[in-house]
Amino acid sequence: MDVSQYLEIFIDESAEHLQTLSDCIMELEKEPDNKDVINEIFRAAHSLKGMAGTMGFKRMQHLTHDMENVFQEVRSEKIQVDSQMIDLLFKCLDAIDGYLENIKATSDEGEEDNEVIIKELNNFLAKANGEAAAAEAAPAETEKKEAAAPTDNGDHKLYLQIDLTDQERDAIMTAKDSGMHIYGMTVMIQKECLLKAARAFLVFREVEAFGEILVYRPSSQDIEDEKFEQEFSFYVASPESFDKIQNAAKNVSEIEDAVGEELTDFSPRVTETETEEKKEEKPAETKPEVQAEPKKAPEKKKAPAKKNGVGKPATSRTVRVDIEKLDALMNQVSELIIAKNSLVSISSTEEGGFTNQGFHEQIEYLERITTSLHESVMKVRMVPIESVVNKFPRMIRDLSRTLNKKMELVMTGEDTELDRTVVDQIGDPLQHLLRNSADHGLEDTELRIQRGKPEVGNIFLNAYQEGNNVIIQVGDDGNGIDTEAVKAKAIERNIITPEQAEVMTQKEIINLLFMPSFSMAKKITDISGRGVGLDVVKSNIEQLGGDVEVKTKLGEGTTFTVRLPLTLAIIQALMVEVRDEKYAIALGSIANIESVPVSSIKYVEAKEVIHLRGSVIPLVRLDKLLDIEPREEEPESLTVVIVKKGDSQVGLVVDDLMGQQEIVIKSLGKYINGNKLISGATILGDGEVALILDANTLM
Repeated sequence: MDVSQYLEIFIDESAEHLQTLSDCIMELEKEPDNKDVINEIFRAAHSLKGMAGTMGFKRMQHLTHDMENVFQEVRSEKIQVDSQMIDLLFKCLDAIDGYLENIKATSDEGEEDNEVIIKELNNFLAKANGEAAAAEAAPAETEKKEAAAPTDNGDHKLYLQIDLTDQERDAIMTAKDSGMHIYGMTVMIQKECLLKAARAFLVFREVEAFGEILVYRPSSQDIEDEKFEQEFSFYVASPESFDKIQNAAKNVSEIEDAVGEELTDFSPRVTETETEEKKEEKPAETKPEVQAEPKKAPEKKKAPAKKNGVGKPATSRTVRVDIEKLDALMNQVSELIIAKNSLVSISSTEEGGFTNQGFHEQIEYLERITTSLHESVMKVRMVPIESVVNKFPRMIRDLSRTLNKKMELVMTGEDTELDRTVVDQIGDPLQHLLRNSADHGLEDTELRIQRGKPEVGNIFLNAYQEGNNVIIQVGDDGNGIDTEAVKAKAIERNIITPEQAEVMTQKEIINLLFMPSFSMAKKITDISGRGVGLDVVKSNIEQLGGDVEVKTKLGEGTTFTVRLPLTLAIIQALMVEVRDEKYAIALGSIANIESVPVSSIKYVEAKEVIHLRGSVIPLVRLDKLLDIEPREEEPESLTVVIVKKGDSQVGLVVDDLMGQQEIVIKSLGKYINGNKLISGATILGDGEVALILDANTLM
């Protein structure tokens, strides 16, 4: 069976099961007696084991199987959950994650057997059970005897009740005469199994490694078409012992049991009349299974796995879509919007000659369609940030132990959605901020108690949508930022002079933390203090068109506020003119637009500012910044677009306003990569290219 076609599905679903296990084990540590959590853990581990076995990843299957044994003991209340067990289970998850990373990179699980972890698991089980090996052997013997007495189980349609045709009986006798053992077996599949035909195929594949299946009940075709309930039976001819064949069948995931024994009597078990009827009905159906090369059965069974793996709405209402396909779709929508803008441009000029009412109605219709299509595509691209943040609780638990600080992470708004491209890149900055809170933010337990704070430090991550932005707040109730210490460090490293430090505001001092290689860590650790600091967080977030702010109070805590755009593909923008050149400014970053008399411009440290409604706002002359020819004479009043970034504002002086427009952001690639002031370009309706100004960088 070629399973490579299922590799991507395996990787995605394994990652989901791993995350479920991580979340549930965290929950189990808090609520050791929660039966629902224990059952969920068992289900996820069992599914993971089954998938690994199906794909042929034996090492991963082995480790997950031993891990499942621990969960089984917890489930049956034979052992109690403790911190040692939780630590061991997390070691297992890390090892499985290692296998998964190898599979992603090479389509192979690698050579690591993780023998140390497997030994720890088995030692833990042995210690927890406290039973001698001899005592354990007794139940195994009993179980074997029970398995060999299938007639006691009246609920199942067992192999002893199979009525053989003459051809089937001839094939069996031929095999028996050649020295083969003939075994009858009935296999029971778990009720919750979704791919029964695929499981049956895997049983056949494993069994046929030891012999040849001569009889199928129901027929092999019916099994392939899933025309059976939870069990099926077969006769197999093999030189091997029955135990080997039984174990091979039982080791397939989602198989509840496999019972059977060696058979010697193959005489008819029904009346002659019934046998005659069956002779007429059966041969055409069963002949291929008996005589037409039974070894080819595995090839026939490839189809069911694929067929039954699709169209099962009960399992999931979502569809995984390759991001490249979405990008292609988004690009088509982008071109459609450009075409729409072109029509709008033609309709607004007299040269176009299109002035009739019908044409304008079509333009309006096209606008509605493109807007609707845009929204639909955006919804497809939007994914909850949960996929990024759900790994953080485990990280904080590990940090709590590493740093020897008691802490807990509280998250809200995990269902807040962002464009997939933003979500993929936001994980590292958020992880760094959380590590910063754990290492630098929270005080030692003794100091917290002295300050009258709860012994357990609180770290939080809150996400919510605000207009066209998503806000993510990461913070703690720890020590806060000591601005005096930051100043001293900056002076020590010759970043600022003592004189400059005297006149700096708190915000300016905190902004020093975002300078490259600036770290307040007293010693280098794996967690922080390697010179890769908040500057990386800031640059990563600004590359996404976002910004980050800090609010802190000494002794009470710090909050980092990350503001991100919902999407990076199509935005609403204000089009402006500077001389004869057109520029776009994202509408989300614009506070307001003012007409400012030149006479009202003031100067602070030789730089132009305006005083507007109680705020002093610096002016930026875009013509100077963009190296455009200056005006021949200064007008009496200036058109100023005031852009904001957090609490800060700057006034951009432009010549004229062209109005609001929905624009498509096109990357400029490597051509002007060094100029961060320009975040991209867009194509206007008349075919002209307008550059998009990055207000964040400009600030």
